[in-house]
Amino acid sequence: MLDTAQPEGAVAVCEEQTGGRGRMGRLWEAPAGSSILVSVLLRPPPERRAAELTLVAGVATAIVVERATGLAAQIKWPNDVMLDRRKVAGVLAELKEDAVVLGVGLNVKQGLADLPTETRTRAGSLRSVTGRVLERGAILADLLLELEQRYEAWRDSGLDAIYDDLAARDFLRGRRVTVDGVDATAQMITREGRLEVSTDSGSVLVESGEVLFER
Repeated sequence: MLDTAQPEGAVAVCEEQTGGRGRMGRLWEAPAGSSILVSVLLRPPPERRAAELTLVAGVATAIVVERATGLAAQIKWPNDVMLDRRKVAGVLAELKEDAVVLGVGLNVKQGLADLPTETRTRAGSLRSVTGRVLERGAILADLLLELEQRYEAWRDSGLDAIYDDLAARDFLRGRRVTVDGVDATAQMITREGRLEVSTDSGSVLVESGEVLFER
């Protein structure tokens, strides 16, 4: 467990997850030895929006997934990493006093039978998509290094520092979606980290909410 008494950059890693929390209080479970389950304690400067850290970590995770698999990964706003239209990773940033606990869960070794089937977005793993069993240790080391570099860039220059990599991996762009039950077309992730959608009433900037897409 990470607590706010620990220094910035403290890392906690676990082997399995039986009661993990995803976004909007959803359960995130992972069998022993199957996934990368890591949390990092950060102390972002007050002028930065802590909510943007989900996108920062999403970019870092997507790039590491691409290096590990050789396939293109995408980011589904605000906090999912997609591979072959399947969610292989999720990010959760929790504000605690003056710190943020940034958690990343990346499915690596699960076979199809190990993945949940009743989910809003189809679940996947690096193994289920590529057919290869990849070693978690090397991927974790790469992820922590990539996350450190992306966090430092964001801390110094804001979301502009990672925006090109974010925009290039925008999974929802151009897709028909529903936002809290309202039909829309996703336009883009903005430079402020919001989701711009077009509805019958015009353009809307989404700060947070439930975004579902048509498969």
